[in-house]
Amino acid sequence: MITKSTLLHLRLPFSVFLLPIFLFALSVDVPEDWPRTFLVFFIIHFLLYPASNGYNSYFDKDEGSIGGLEKPPLVSKDLYWVALLLDLLAILLGLLINWQFALMLLIYGLVSKAYSHPSVRLKKHATASWFIAGFFQGCFTWLMAYMSIHDVEINEVWVLQYVLPALLSSLMLWGSYPMTQIYQHEEDVRRGDITLSYKLGVIGTFHFTAIVFAFSAIGFFLYYRYFFSLTQAFIYLIFLLPIISYFFYWYWQVRHEKSEVNYKSTMRLNMISGLSLNVFFLLMLLWAL
Repeated sequence: MITKSTLLHLRLPFSVFLLPIFLFALSVDVPEDWPRTFLVFFIIHFLLYPASNGYNSYFDKDEGSIGGLEKPPLVSKDLYWVALLLDLLAILLGLLINWQFALMLLIYGLVSKAYSHPSVRLKKHATASWFIAGFFQGCFTWLMAYMSIHDVEINEVWVLQYVLPALLSSLMLWGSYPMTQIYQHEEDVRRGDITLSYKLGVIGTFHFTAIVFAFSAIGFFLYYRYFFSLTQAFIYLIFLLPIISYFFYWYWQVRHEKSEVNYKSTMRLNMISGLSLNVFFLLMLLWAL
């Protein structure tokens, strides 16, 4: 019997914040096999991500707010086994797609475990954890989704048309990732986890995110301008407006009152970002149909 605590720590709704990476990969070329596409979507968002969330929660044992849970309940041993079971199911179902998808699922799962497991605990290393999390949740996942949806080999995607959007996915996450840690400094330090956001400080995290996200926005604009159309490039900028507006509004609040650095504001930025980007990439998919 799976406990309510375990179900909550799987944080299924939180997967929506990583959905833009999948939709981005989906929107680049129209899929020919939609049942295959939906299976890939299910494996990544309902098995792989929840398994990673649950495994990390089990070892973190957070007492304060975490992504998707304002008041996380105490973890139980079944969370550990459910996370491993979901990982196994993801790999087995991944074999129905092809062996390379299953292998990439295995690699992602191992890296996510290294992020929080006490024997490795990548989370203790600010720069390494920031780079690895952004690379695997961005570039690696984009390639994994694209290759599995379209049934292409890895040697077929080493061209600018596919490498660039994969790298842009990571650049976008490298900019936003420290913002997800900005309200957790005290708890992270108490646990011995030195995050990049902690090293940058609250205001430094805002500045860092603004700079990296600016480069990301320029990269996406040029990508859509070069490989698609100028119209689509400008539509991308329009969908960034709600994200940018709230980001600078929150920044102004924090400059005047440090208590504004909290879980609710962070989740609000995540929600606005996730919604804006998901709608944009869905629009690009419809554009291509």
